[in-house]
Amino acid sequence: MNKPHVSGKRKVVVVGAGTVGSTFCYALAQSGLADEIVLIDQNADLARGQALDLAHGQPFFPTVSIRVGDPSDYADAQAIVITAGTAQRPGQSRLDLLQRNAAIVGQIAGDVAAQDSAGVMIVVTNPVDILTHVALRRSGWERGRVIGSGTVLDSARFRHLLSRHCGVDVHNVHAYILGEHGDSELAAWSMTHVAGMPIDEYCPMCGRCEDWAAERSRIEQEVRDSAYHIIDYKGTTCFAVGLALVRIVAATLRHENSVLTVSTLLDGEFGLRDVCLSVPCIVSAGGVEKIIESRLPKDEFESLSASAALLKEALGRLDG
Repeated sequence: MNKPHVSGKRKVVVVGAGTVGSTFCYALAQSGLADEIVLIDQNADLARGQALDLAHGQPFFPTVSIRVGDPSDYADAQAIVITAGTAQRPGQSRLDLLQRNAAIVGQIAGDVAAQDSAGVMIVVTNPVDILTHVALRRSGWERGRVIGSGTVLDSARFRHLLSRHCGVDVHNVHAYILGEHGDSELAAWSMTHVAGMPIDEYCPMCGRCEDWAAERSRIEQEVRDSAYHIIDYKGTTCFAVGLALVRIVAATLRHENSVLTVSTLLDGEFGLRDVCLSVPCIVSAGGVEKIIESRLPKDEFESLSASAALLKEALGRLDG
């Protein structure tokens, strides 16, 4: 779908030095994936402090340059990760953050485009699906080069809960959350497998629960509520989303062709248009290289369509 960016070094620019941005930088530095990590924040002292704190850990992780930067750094970055914005508070939905964060992300996307960057823009700020749409329109880039972190983290939470329920290593559970990164997301049970066996065949056979239908409903709701619980407990989510971002960025830096449920603009896939939401995508150097248009059963298709309708309504309110 997109031409990969060619660069002599793996440079990642992180816009937003708050909890999520700095946690991502910490995880990225330890991964050894990047040659250079550049932090940008409207609060220059915060960015300086985070970069210095991270740099002091350099003897303990693979060699990487960590520094504070400015918009000129977008020009030769392979990945620009946008975490800047107002954080979700207890009692708020992700959609409650829309107006203020749309202005922030739109401005950043315009600045990135102005530098004629050939990299991939990855939006993390919530509500991520709508803000991915905002960044795409503001940048004027082709759709695959502007992606949202989407339900990569939600899918990880789903796999974790299924792993715990089934008593199987999480690495052997394959499962996806689709749609909005938010309250209307859906578990794609039709795509969920353990050892190549559909979950609806595996779980009744394993004998670990008496009512699999009720357990399915409980697990899906727990995935949906996970962020709310963590925010209630400690005020923010950061560790798992930081690791999810490392996974997405790794796919772009290493040209991996990884299947990830990032948020991307649909143009007829799954019968949907003009909406960014999460579906299985092949992610590589150019961002989303291909959307995997799986055949969904009627109930999942209807849930995905309902999620898209909710996002379109919210986007319409923003435009209005």
